[in-house]
Amino acid sequence: MTPRNDPAPGTEPPTGFAGLGLDPRIVTALAALGYEEPTPVQREAIPPLLAGRDVLGQAATGTGKTAAFALPLLHVLTPTAEPRERLGALILVPTRELAMQVAEAVHKYGKAMGIIAVPIYGGSPMETQLRQLKRGVDVVVATPGRALDHIRRKTLRLASVKVVILDEADEMLDMGFAEDLEAILTETPPERQTALFSATLPPRIADIANKHLKNPVRVRIDREVVPAGSAPRVRQVAYIVGRAHKMATLGRVLDVENPTSAIVFCRTRTEVDELTESLNGRGYRAEALHGGLSQEQRDRVMKKFRANTAELLIATDVAARGLDVEHVSHVVNYDVPTSAEAYVHRIGRTGRAGREGVAITLAEPREHRLLRNIEFLTKQKIDIATVPTVADLRARRIEMTKASLREMILGGQLDHFRAVVDSLAQEFDIMDVAAAAVKMADAKDGAEAEEIPTISLRPERPVSRHERAPTPKAGSRRHEAAKAGKSGAKPSTKAPFDKKRITPEWDVARLYIGAGRNSKIRPADLVGAIVNEAGVDARAIGAIQITDRFSLVEVPDEIAEGIIETLRATTIKGKRVPVRRDREQGGAG
Repeated sequence: MTPRNDPAPGTEPPTGFAGLGLDPRIVTALAALGYEEPTPVQREAIPPLLAGRDVLGQAATGTGKTAAFALPLLHVLTPTAEPRERLGALILVPTRELAMQVAEAVHKYGKAMGIIAVPIYGGSPMETQLRQLKRGVDVVVATPGRALDHIRRKTLRLASVKVVILDEADEMLDMGFAEDLEAILTETPPERQTALFSATLPPRIADIANKHLKNPVRVRIDREVVPAGSAPRVRQVAYIVGRAHKMATLGRVLDVENPTSAIVFCRTRTEVDELTESLNGRGYRAEALHGGLSQEQRDRVMKKFRANTAELLIATDVAARGLDVEHVSHVVNYDVPTSAEAYVHRIGRTGRAGREGVAITLAEPREHRLLRNIEFLTKQKIDIATVPTVADLRARRIEMTKASLREMILGGQLDHFRAVVDSLAQEFDIMDVAAAAVKMADAKDGAEAEEIPTISLRPERPVSRHERAPTPKAGSRRHEAAKAGKSGAKPSTKAPFDKKRITPEWDVARLYIGAGRNSKIRPADLVGAIVNEAGVDARAIGAIQITDRFSLVEVPDEIAEGIIETLRATTIKGKRVPVRRDREQGGAG
């Protein structure tokens, strides 16, 4: 492990990431990626992890915890070791999407050190994963179910693992992976270093920490409570969009909103530079503002923005500190801010001096819950909107063309063009002449845009296990079962549920899955398949019943068909199985 570098006498101590004691190659990589200052969770967690201590961290998604655990673990890896003994770190995460994101982050941070990180998750071809593991890797980022499959096949050997990270541990437990986690941890060396991160620390998380962490350093990063009503009175809207379509969505939203002056906030300077170049390519006048600029460059950018010769300012939070511009009509969060306080500070830059303002946030599907946290803390409503369609864009362009023509008519000085109109009116209807002129003006706005895929939101607020289950609808199977239970009668002759969850207030569909105990199916296998493959929030999954030959799973009715289609196209425990609505539910089938 690299020791921390103490400053020489009479010199200023290093700041930023360098001041945390990270390997210089990692600091250089972070600078190249545009990371300027560590977040609170990084400042608190990195030093004890570098010192070899176990860490129990309470921090939500969006606080920068991936770098908080990924950067220190790079110090203990030995990429030159033989492939059989090379694996140095295991990171367990709840979903395949997060596995890919974390593996990508580890690869970027450790690229200069030759670090190889591989994501392992269900739904991906087993043969590909076997080849990657056989070649040798430094870091495996895995979902628990697939990790356990590899361990049992003896294709994932953990004898050389030095660091184990449990990321979003509460989510993994909610998805039914408690037994898998226990089984995996027992396969790792007892002298390993362990870090557990969770948004909440309920008793079951504390039990895991007490059992598997050695005298851990506790790190807690609370989202700062923002006084009610302190957020500015602006229209606040969010668009849920996949990462691959964020740039296209930003362009579409800007085209429709047509801001007079806007600030687009990004997390890194690299993102700032990329967005600035892309937006300028779309015809916007955009300027970049980040910590990599000299004071002279910064002053020049701000002069343009204040003079309205630049309509978009693309900035990092650090660079925008102290920014005071009154005429900003829109603020765009290209990423969900790391805290409610950061959100309030960002959107507070619009809607000033009695003007109306608009705050727009682009959130990836898994960040939807972050928006609700911000809503709760700020006591302000954030409307979830659908990404504008091509038809919406056309309608907006027509409105703008109409407004431009109206201004031109009111401005007069049209005598020179009346002769052209009079001449054409001799051949064509005057309405056709005017319509052709409008069409020509509209065509100058650019080529036709492509549709951006819409993302169906996960259920917004499933009832938690601590709340009372809603009363089933009268006449429903659940209602009859509840009455039978109260009277002492047997509600069903079916096998008992292996796992029960409180079902939220939505219509429930029960799915038949043609595999059960004889195929070694567990509740975690079914939950993992639905969450990872269909992108459904684990808390939306209801009761799970597993018999010898088949399984039944309750899901929200409105997304049942999509889940069926997705599960039919994938494998469960390595096999394709029949999936349909349960024929005994409402006579379907």
